[in-house]
This record gives sequence, C-alpha cells and structure tokens, in this order.
Amino acid sequence: MYIDTNQPRILIVEDDEHINNIIFDVLQRESFICTQAYSGSEGIMNVTRQAYQLIILDLMLPGLSGEDFMHQLRINLSIDTPVIILSAKDKLDHKLNLFKLGAVDYITKPFEVEELLARIHVHLKRASRTESVARYRHKNLVLNSETMNVKVNHTDLKLTRQEYKILELLVKNPERVFTKQDLYELAWEDTYIGEDKTITVHISNIRNKIKKHDEDTYIDTIWGIGFRLKK
Repeated sequence: MYIDTNQPRILIVEDDEHINNIIFDVLQRESFICTQAYSGSEGIMNVTRQAYQLIILDLMLPGLSGEDFMHQLRINLSIDTPVIILSAKDKLDHKLNLFKLGAVDYITKPFEVEELLARIHVHLKRASRTESVARYRHKNLVLNSETMNVKVNHTDLKLTRQEYKILELLVKNPERVFTKQDLYELAWEDTYIGEDKTITVHISNIRNKIKKHDEDTYIDTIWGIGFRLKK
C-alpha cells in the first residue's frame, strides 16, 4: 500500500482568535499542515475545497453553529473526517448528542493544549489503522481498488475503465515512470502497436476531470519517457 508522506492536514474551526492561534502554533510545531477558520460557514467552505485528516471544532460559532456544521458535514456532504469538539458546554446529554452527530472526541474548555495534542495523535493513528488496505491516498485523492472508486476532495470522479486503470497504476506505483507502452499493455491488457495518441488523450481526460475539483493535475509528464504520479 502506498502511504502518503505528506503530513496530516488539520482544520481548526474556532472563533476565538487567541485560542485558534494557540492551537495553530502548537500543531505547526508538530509539523501538521493547518488551516484556520473563524466561523462554521468558513469551516464548511474549507472542507468543500480541501480534504482534511482531522477537524477541531468549537460549538459557539457566529452564523453556523458547531452542531449545524456537524450536520452539514455528515449529512449534506457525507464527509467522515474525524472531529474533535471543543466546548465550554459540559452536560452529558449535550456531549452524547454531539457523538450521535459523528464527533469522535469532546474536550471541555478550558483545556490543556498537551491533552488536545495527545488526543489528536490518538485519533490520527486510529484513522490510519482503520483505513482499508484497498485504499490509496495521495494528496486530496483517494482511490479504492475494491470498488474501483476515485474521489478528489470528497467528490467522485467519473472515470472510464481505462482511465481508472491508468490512474490506479500511477497511484499504486508513485515512484515509477510508466512508458506509453507500459500503460497501454497494463490498462488495456493488449499488445501495444504504437498507439501514442490513445494514451495521451486518456491522460488529458484524467487531468481535466481532476482539475474540476483540485488545482493539482496529479500526473507529471516525463518528456521522452512517459508519465508518473506528481509528487
């Protein structure tokens, strides 16, 4: 299985600028890639544009509340990113309601940043262990080789069989440069007879479909040789 070497991306949704900055600074020191949002609606905007491995969510937010954020995240967007709740509300029934909405943890304010950091590490490890061995992740792209499904930023890509096979070969072998002959014979399971244009067109189609959901094209052209997954 290919393991993405990129550090986990974490979204911080907290309207208190001081608390938001404290969390941001601590996570940056841990080499996590962090995004700061100061309202629920800004948080939703971020998750529709970028895939995250973890979300830290305050509840008392301007506009869209934390509870409404969770509902949109899980129900409307069908995003299963782990969410750690930060809140001054400490009643049991309130915590249980958030767990029903799909939160994985609940930390009551005021809190110690060391405890938050420890829980973040626990949930990131748990998520990485439970991820299916059939799933391959690279940046914002997730490929499931069992269902032959590919998502970019949580959105399904509509790929033809050959487009999927080409992308699967690249994602599963991130260090390998594939020649046009390699891709043709492996994706079509047929003898290559110099059909240069066929591979070029399919690569172009894959890039265009990905570009609708991400600025990155994910495929590098190695001039005079072939193609490789973009690092």
